[in-house]
Amino acid sequence: MTDHKPGVDDATGTNFVGHEWDGIQELDTPLPRWWVYIFGATVLFAAGYVVAYPAIPDTDGSLGWSSRGQLTETLTAEAAARAPTLNAIAATPIEQLAEKPQLMRSAIEGGRAAFKVNCVQCHGAGAAGSPGYPNLNDDDWLWGGDIASIHTTIVHGIRSPGSDDARYSQMPAFADILNRGQIRQLVAHVQAISGQGKPNAAGAQLFAENCASCHGPEGKGMREQGAPNLTDGIWLYGGDRASLTQTIAKARFGVMPHWSEKLDPVTIKMLAAYVHSLGGGEANPAPPAAKAVTAEAGTAETASAQSGTADVGA
Repeated sequence: MTDHKPGVDDATGTNFVGHEWDGIQELDTPLPRWWVYIFGATVLFAAGYVVAYPAIPDTDGSLGWSSRGQLTETLTAEAAARAPTLNAIAATPIEQLAEKPQLMRSAIEGGRAAFKVNCVQCHGAGAAGSPGYPNLNDDDWLWGGDIASIHTTIVHGIRSPGSDDARYSQMPAFADILNRGQIRQLVAHVQAISGQGKPNAAGAQLFAENCASCHGPEGKGMREQGAPNLTDGIWLYGGDRASLTQTIAKARFGVMPHWSEKLDPVTIKMLAAYVHSLGGGEANPAPPAAKAVTAEAGTAETASAQSGTADVGA
């Protein structure tokens, strides 16, 4: 680049700036008037916008509008629209939600949204779980799969610190009780009763002495203890030899947080409804009064039956 004294371009009558690049000189061409007018208008518009709207932090603007205020109004309107449904869910005992199909559908959809925010981190987006985190789609439940039991689990958690009513069970670490050979025999027996191996008499004896008090004599589990069914082929930590050895030798101690301090009661109800709807939810147990009526009806039917004739359903 070379510098020259400014002159005038003969062809356009425009002054030269005085710079030259490879024989090309720069003209001092003024901006088009239409562009200048538009630029001036944008400056005026920006000045007006700053005055009218909250363009400066911690100001509301002369019109009193703000995006936060608009969001608040939208959320308030949405909350007002949802209030009747949420109030109805709150007023309905968890066991009776299924008796109101439309309300149940609303609860399930609300629970679906809450699940995506609070539960997918452990149970997965499809609630299929992963090792250590149960699959909520199947019908295998440690503490019960009716909607009331699910609700209790969500409210109080499992081995959750800070909740005196949390579901609690503790399997001992048998590495401190049995030797390696005995643990291998126990593993073989558990695999046998779950259809993965042949019967093991020594393992069966060890199971009866050490495990049946919680898992039952046949290994079908006890919900009162939170002890899983070992015969159904559904495993929380894995049913292969290595996983079972680890479980028996070291024990497991999974924790689910209690949500009573993090979510409101209606949201917890909706979560219970959603989990119950995933496919593995069980029917609510009949209340004691209903059971008594059923038992009385059965006694009356038996009494009226002809003597010497057996009821096929007995």
